[in-house]
Amino acid sequence: MPSAVDTLTTAARHAWALSPIGPGIEQYDGLPATVLSDEPHRRLVRYDRATPATAQRPVLLVPPLAVSARCFDLRPGQSLAAHLVEAGRATYLLDYGQITFADRAMGFEAWIDDILPTAIHAVLADHAEPGDPVDGVDLVGWSLGGTISLLTAAAHPDLPISSLTAFGTPIDYSKVAAVQPLIAADRLLGSRTVTAPTAVLGGVPRHLVRASYRAMAPRRELTKALHLTRNILDVETLARTEAVDAFIAEMPGYPGRAYHQIHTRLMARNELASGTVHLSRKRAVHLADVRTRVLLVGSETDNIADGPAVRAGVGVVPGARYVAADGLSHLGLVAGPRAAEVSWPALDAFLG
Repeated sequence: MPSAVDTLTTAARHAWALSPIGPGIEQYDGLPATVLSDEPHRRLVRYDRATPATAQRPVLLVPPLAVSARCFDLRPGQSLAAHLVEAGRATYLLDYGQITFADRAMGFEAWIDDILPTAIHAVLADHAEPGDPVDGVDLVGWSLGGTISLLTAAAHPDLPISSLTAFGTPIDYSKVAAVQPLIAADRLLGSRTVTAPTAVLGGVPRHLVRASYRAMAPRRELTKALHLTRNILDVETLARTEAVDAFIAEMPGYPGRAYHQIHTRLMARNELASGTVHLSRKRAVHLADVRTRVLLVGSETDNIADGPAVRAGVGVVPGARYVAADGLSHLGLVAGPRAAEVSWPALDAFLG
């Protein structure tokens, strides 16, 4: 049993490591990966493997907008990317990088017509072996990454997409408690008034995105100091908390047009739930046009997109299946300490 002096020394060392000028509890640089393309907003990497992949189809991880791509590789034991690699799958990641005022005109069209289709073809070209054609890519998206994947599959049903898995992707925004104040404001003031600040700023700045994400988990933020104090000797617990804080600190912003579409089309008009999303006055995307297998994974304890909001997709996406991973948070669906037991097995079974 450690002495009182040893305990105090350990506590002080951990407190120093967690401080703004400390080295951190855990230094994790992410899985080794090879960069295949490094163009703006479309960085594509392939996670390195010690042995050849045994699964025939490659997996492409699709992050949401305004979120760091490290959501799929948070830390040891909380890395969906590592899980897929260890399962024998050739695994790729699409990374949008930072969003600035110069990107204000980027809307969903940039992703569903260009960025994601280009990445899908690049993954197939990299993975394919001579004489051994691959029929398509397995897309795995989280949150709005699932939205982008669904809209891409619907807008371009001829794309080589073998399957699509969406973790925590809300379809019916009327069931998302976190956005109801915005929807109420829109009904009272109108979309133009509510989105006017983002039009001036060219989108939602990264600092506001980070603050908003923290505000959606008030209990975590209000009790974090007490949580750290109570667990100051528990390296694993401290490392988990540190990893989530680092993830939030890396969140980029939303481009102006994309945020306007999210607010008006997805939130205020709830168009995903209707099955048809109007990207502009001249263009609509119909979820009924999705031709690939679709798995939706949600959690009743997701404070951003709870189970009913995700499960609504079964009614508008042809053949979509819903699997409950209750007990997990929004980020926890893909990167929680219990994801390997609760949510990842659903993906494994679906991919086959």
